Amino acid sequence: MIYLLVVKAKKTMRRTPMNGRKNGKKKQRIRVLIGDDHTVVREGLLLLLEGRPDLVVVGEASNGREAVDLWKEHRPDVTLLDLQMPVLDGVGAIKQIREVDPNAHIVVLTTFDGDEDIYQAIKAGAKGYLLKDATREALMDCIHKVHIGETSIPSILAAKLADRVSGEALSAREIEVLQKIAAGKANKEISAELFIGEGTVKAHVKTIFRKLDVVSRTEAVARATRRGLIRL
Repeated sequence: MIYLLVVKAKKTMRRTPMNGRKNGKKKQRIRVLIGDDHTVVREGLLLLLEGRPDLVVVGEASNGREAVDLWKEHRPDVTLLDLQMPVLDGVGAIKQIREVDPNAHIVVLTTFDGDEDIYQAIKAGAKGYLLKDATREALMDCIHKVHIGETSIPSILAAKLADRVSGEALSAREIEVLQKIAAGKANKEISAELFIGEGTVKAHVKTIFRKLDVVSRTEAVARATRRGLIRL
């Protein structure tokens, strides 16, 4: 009887994968590059990501230029980039990385949620856009989706992007005029600084008001700042 039980146990015994291996192969971890000019943010992301068995951080950059250089060196699976960084901003870094590899998987992780910010990042080639107050689960989900080639944008941000795409965009000159308005310049001063007629400045201001759906210079600056069209 004992012999029969031992034989039966041997027949039903199965091998259990060891050390994260399956079928003799070690599961590949997603290699992540972090680009953010705030040390606390980088360290926090490093602790969060390195604590996962499916992720590994291959580099940390404190500005956009360094992020591009580290990307070229490590060729990460997914890159997390802040939008506002010194030397080279996030959008500039995305463009330079995608010049090397149009299929680079990049996620913007930022505090800016203006429709223009989202639009410019996605236009440059970002596949994901997430705010820094997102949950840990949302970040992990975004990284994994972008890694397999999907686009990941929260619905509330996707709605802002849709509004930006369907709306009437400000021209480069109108943005320049708006920046001068934000700096407190009068039409005559704007005219002199941009080398255009004062009548032309007034026409630009009128068009800016119409496109932003505002009735005052103060309101125009406030809405443009909120949307990410200008920075104060």
